Amino acid sequence: MISDSNGESDSLLYNARLPSLIALRCFEAAARLENFSRAADELHLTPGAVSRAVRLLEDELGVALFDRRSRRVYLNDAGRTLAQAVGSGLDLMREAVSDLRANARQGRRWVLSCEPTLLMRWLIPRWSAFQTLHPEVDVHLVAGGGPFSFVNGIDLAIRRDDFPWPASYHVEPLFAEKVGPVCRADKAAEWFTQRKSGTVLKATAPCLHTRSRLSAWQEWASAVGKPAPETAGQTFEHFYFSLQAAVAGLGVAIGPWHLVRDDLDTGVLSAPLGFVEDGSYYCLFSPHPPQPNSLQTDLLEWLRAST
Repeated sequence: MISDSNGESDSLLYNARLPSLIALRCFEAAARLENFSRAADELHLTPGAVSRAVRLLEDELGVALFDRRSRRVYLNDAGRTLAQAVGSGLDLMREAVSDLRANARQGRRWVLSCEPTLLMRWLIPRWSAFQTLHPEVDVHLVAGGGPFSFVNGIDLAIRRDDFPWPASYHVEPLFAEKVGPVCRADKAAEWFTQRKSGTVLKATAPCLHTRSRLSAWQEWASAVGKPAPETAGQTFEHFYFSLQAAVAGLGVAIGPWHLVRDDLDTGVLSAPLGFVEDGSYYCLFSPHPPQPNSLQTDLLEWLRAST
């Protein structure tokens, strides 16, 4: 027979027991976004997995956390109370983990992930200048594009802001993306012509395309308010290859200014129509805001000065 006192003790222990951390993380993302599909994308799960985790949490707590209407979810009062507490707790954990990692990495190698073409054509040619200024810092450069996670060994990342990222990431703008048609300098007269309205691309000019940015020509045309050229041309697997094809004289490519500026300075490439901002930015991503006298601050200042 179980005594009354034991039963009360067991009840108190049960009430103090926390639900699954996975379930709480799923709930926090779903509550913050009020959308199970977007929460699933952020957590790299399926919407069904997030929905089941929230249902199990509600069953365990014995209270509904969302109002479900017309295939949408809305946080209710109970949900808001729990969301505030869980969000604060996760923020404290992230801050503690970030501080521990930062302390553990003092004097050790940092990993900076950068989009491949920007890494090859802009960052690496200038990287010796940063090393000269900060010889005590060991930074490992790796190529990577699009979504990423700081839990996978990346400390900082440089990306174009053309993808969704977790709200917890800190983002510092570096420079605006400026694009324009570029070609080998000695081919410019063959593929461009002068009219009363200015320089234009000839209809016979071969346009170069890339699978990693299929809409590059359309984005440029939209930015300058002109129709996109319909001339046929080769399509390459990566952006870097299309720019190298332009250098080789195979056609006209859309070139971001930061990626072709060195070839423009040396006269290898020409940009007869100039460059225009397309509305996107390159940014430095980090797990937390920069602190004074930190690698992140030093790198951010140097990157902005180098643009």
